[in-house]
Amino acid sequence: MPAKTLPVTGDPDADALLASEPLALLIGMLLDQQVPMEWAFKGPWTLRQRLGGSLDAATIAAMDPAALEGRFKQKPALHRYPAAMAKRTQALCQFIVDHYGGDAGAVWRGVRTGDELYRRLRELPGYGDEKAKIFMAILAKRFGKKPKGWEEAAAPFSDGTPRSVADIDGPQALRRVREYKQAMKAQGKGKAD
Repeated sequence: MPAKTLPVTGDPDADALLASEPLALLIGMLLDQQVPMEWAFKGPWTLRQRLGGSLDAATIAAMDPAALEGRFKQKPALHRYPAAMAKRTQALCQFIVDHYGGDAGAVWRGVRTGDELYRRLRELPGYGDEKAKIFMAILAKRFGKKPKGWEEAAAPFSDGTPRSVADIDGPQALRRVREYKQAMKAQGKGKAD
């Protein structure tokens, strides 16, 4: 059984939040685009601090959009595109409130098949095909959540190639994932290749 960790941020407190708070994990994955992984996945911890020490889907969904954007823009900004990511985060939280009663972990709790989990993740605002598959691989590889058929549904991110954040279990793995991504970029390929 994999350890319940995701040591990607370089900050033990931020990593612990990812492992203990499903909403933090979903927001971190949402932010993981066009910024380094460490920056994206530390975003939920920083946002929680800026919101007074709590990360709650209903609270974020109900916030004045300009106020949430201000938290994202506060220095250092939570993302390269703080205004857009504030909107996406609020949309994600509103969806979780509307469809899961504000309980982010309910997105995957009790799911019986990889196809069902994939469908649920794809329904989340901001989660495309690749993001949903990588998140499935995080749940399986880092947290032991492996519904029947998850490998097929999450392919190619379910294999042993160090291609995504799901494959990071420490500093050496982070280096291997970076090297893989750089090699693929140099060949004009993506992480799914």
